[in-house]
Amino acid sequence: MLVALTQDADPKAVQQALMARGLWIAATMRDLDGRQVTYRIAPYSGQVDPQELRGIAGVAAVLLPAPEHPRMDRQGPRVAVGGVAIGDEQPVFMCGPCSVESEAQIHAIADRVAALGVQFLRGGAYKPRSSPYAFQGHGECALTWLRRAADQNGLRVVTEVLSEHDVERVAEQTDLMQIGSRNMQNFALLKRVGQTGRPVLLKRSMSATVEEWLLAGEYLLLHGASGVVLCERGIRSFDEHTRNLLDLGAVALLSQVHRLPVIVDPSHGTGRRDLILPLGRAALAAGAAGVMIETHDDPGRALSDGPQALTADELQRVLRALQGRKAA
Repeated sequence: MLVALTQDADPKAVQQALMARGLWIAATMRDLDGRQVTYRIAPYSGQVDPQELRGIAGVAAVLLPAPEHPRMDRQGPRVAVGGVAIGDEQPVFMCGPCSVESEAQIHAIADRVAALGVQFLRGGAYKPRSSPYAFQGHGECALTWLRRAADQNGLRVVTEVLSEHDVERVAEQTDLMQIGSRNMQNFALLKRVGQTGRPVLLKRSMSATVEEWLLAGEYLLLHGASGVVLCERGIRSFDEHTRNLLDLGAVALLSQVHRLPVIVDPSHGTGRRDLILPLGRAALAAGAAGVMIETHDDPGRALSDGPQALTADELQRVLRALQGRKAA
C-alpha cells in the first residue's frame, strides 16, 4: 500500500496518524524536487480501511496493489465438505493414523474416533517419505480400506494425493483431497487436483511464506476446486526441541484478517505428543477452524511417525479438552 501526501502536508503528523492505526512505514519516497512525499506501508502492518486513511489530514491518495490471489480473497471463511461446514462455529476434528497400515487397523481406529465426535478420518494411503527405504503406504488398497471404514462409521475421508497419475482414484474415494507440504508448489499437481472440482486441504510447505501458500491456493481455485482449506503443519526451524515450528501467528492472520478456514496440525507441527493439547487449545484460540491429530493403537509399532501419535486414551483426553472451546 502507498500513501501519498499533499504538498502542504505535515509528514510527521501523517506518520504519527498512520502508526496510531497500526501501520508501519517501510520506506519514504519523494519526487524529484522533494516536495511530494509518499509512504510505502510494510506488509506486516495491521488491516485498516483505505477510506479511513483517505480522511487523514494531509493524505492525498491511498494506492492499493492489484490483488495477487483474488479467488482466495473472495472465498470466505467456510468450505462445505460432505455435509460439514469447515469454518463454522464448532471446530472440526480430523483424526487417524499417519499411514493406513491394514484394513483391520483403520476400521478399529475409525470406530473409536467416530465415537469421540470426530468428523474426518485421516490416514495416508500414499506416503511421501524422505528415505526411499521407508514405508511408502499401501496405495490403492489403502484408499479402499479408508473409504469403507469411514462409511461404516459416518465419517468423511481426508487423504493425500501425491501424483497426477493418482488424482482420479483419490478423488473417487475421498471427501477432502489433501496436498501435502512437499507438493504445495507442485503446480502441475495443483492444476490437476483443481480440475476435479473437489474441496482441497492445502498443507503449508516447510519453508513457504504466507503469500506463497495463498498463491498455491489460488492455483487450485483458478482450475476449479470447490474450496480450499489451509493447513498449518509447522515450518522448518533451527531449533531441535520440536520437529517443526508451529506458526500460530499465520493462523491468526489467515483466519482473522484474510477470513479463510485454517486447520492446525500440531502432530507434525511439533512431533511431540505431549504438546498436542496446549497447541490445539492455542490454535482454536487463534481462530483455527479445526485440528488434525494423529493417533495409533500402538505408536511403538507404527510404520511412520509413531513418536507423535496419540494412543486411544490420550486422544480421548485431548478431544474432550478441545471440543466446544473454539474462541469467538
